[in-house]
Amino acid sequence: MIFFIIHKRSFFFFYKVYLGIFVHFACPLNLTTTLLQLKMPPKPKNTNNSTTTVARPGPPTASQPRPADTDPPRGSATWRPPSEESSTARNVYSPDFKAELLIALRAEMVDIFKTELETALTNNLTQIKSELHGVKTELSASIAAIRSEMDALRATVADMEGPLSSCTDDLVSLKSNLDRLSAQVLALDSKCEDLESRSRRNEIRIIGLPEERNPVSADTISTLLKDAFGLEKEPVVDRGHRSLQAKPKPGERPRPIMARLHYHADCADILRRARAQQRVKVGDSTISIFPDFTVQTAKARAAFNDVRRQLREVPDIRFGLLHPARLRITKGGVTREFYFTRGGDCLRENTQDEINLA
Repeated sequence: MIFFIIHKRSFFFFYKVYLGIFVHFACPLNLTTTLLQLKMPPKPKNTNNSTTTVARPGPPTASQPRPADTDPPRGSATWRPPSEESSTARNVYSPDFKAELLIALRAEMVDIFKTELETALTNNLTQIKSELHGVKTELSASIAAIRSEMDALRATVADMEGPLSSCTDDLVSLKSNLDRLSAQVLALDSKCEDLESRSRRNEIRIIGLPEERNPVSADTISTLLKDAFGLEKEPVVDRGHRSLQAKPKPGERPRPIMARLHYHADCADILRRARAQQRVKVGDSTISIFPDFTVQTAKARAAFNDVRRQLREVPDIRFGLLHPARLRITKGGVTREFYFTRGGDCLRENTQDEINLA
């Protein structure tokens, strides 16, 4: 950085000084000659304080001849004897004179270098101060704007702190209420499912009866059940109808028939006989009779279909599907029960306490 700060004339000055030193050590005779030529005569000393009047020479006249270009006489001020010139040359070549010359050059170089460096540094520092002052002004303006924005944000946060705190309290309260209401809804849903299942305890579902047979009514269903299972008397049927679906086209599967029996004993007896026969022959048709479960219970029981199909191929094992949807498996005197969670996505095993309560 110093070389960029120093002025051009300082560079040329140092160049001349170093060149003179090189010439001095390389060619002492030339340096001596140069110094002798540059040596100035001593100033005349006034012996008294009076002012000496020196007459100004006038123009030469014709009677005065022009001095010829000859050596100065011995009495002139510029004339020196040969012995004095030789002594001056010897003084120039002496080590003391060289040391004094180097010291003088070094001092002058230091003074010039110091002066130029101070000037350059002063100029640069002035420029830097002006730039820093501009940056400081910009920073002050930016800081003032930021502070104003921060004050506005603090005010906004202070205004929102109260409502957010109340909202948080409300959310906590709503979450606790939601959990409580969810538990109540689950309990009510279970109760509704149980009530619906209990209301269908005396209902049966008949599958496989063609659509072309006589219109479905309570009497026709009572006669059909008596003929299918060989009952002594016709069971009392409160009502009977097909499912509320669109009438199938010819060749399609017929709609199931739902019938409600008046006595639960008759319903249990018919389901037991249907379970023993599995497929009941009525005329030229084969029908199947199942309990009429709710939609949720039917889906939960249908989730065990694959497991029951595999268990039929296992020897020395007993299994059964209990109400509403519990699979009981017995093997070697050990009994276990399994059930699907709500939605039928996970199979779990009942504990012994649950089995005993059931």
